[in-house]
Amino acid sequence: MPAGSSAKRERQYERIKESQEERGTSAKRAKEIAARTVNKERARSGESKTASRTSVKDRKSAYERGGERSHQGAKGPTKDQLYEEAKKKNIDGRSSMNKAELRKAVGR
Repeated sequence: MPAGSSAKRERQYERIKESQEERGTSAKRAKEIAARTVNKERARSGESKTASRTSVKDRKSAYERGGERSHQGAKGPTKDQLYEEAKKKNIDGRSSMNKAELRKAVGR
């Protein structure tokens, strides 16, 4: 946590970190997730000196979004990622589907 953080943000950081570790996330990754989440919340509430545009203007908080943007780079998940998801869901005909068809089949 950055120096000068409030007690509330310290508690929030610890709670998120512990939650991630309970889910099986490595300690290093849990710390990173907790720090990023808390820093974004600090930016949204005006507690930080610098903030990215998405941190401040995003309509949903990280909690409300709940991973909504995961695996959504420039074009979203790759065809291989979609194929693996289709495989887990046992979707027939997945091997002959293109990326758009896979996305529709897995419900994205």
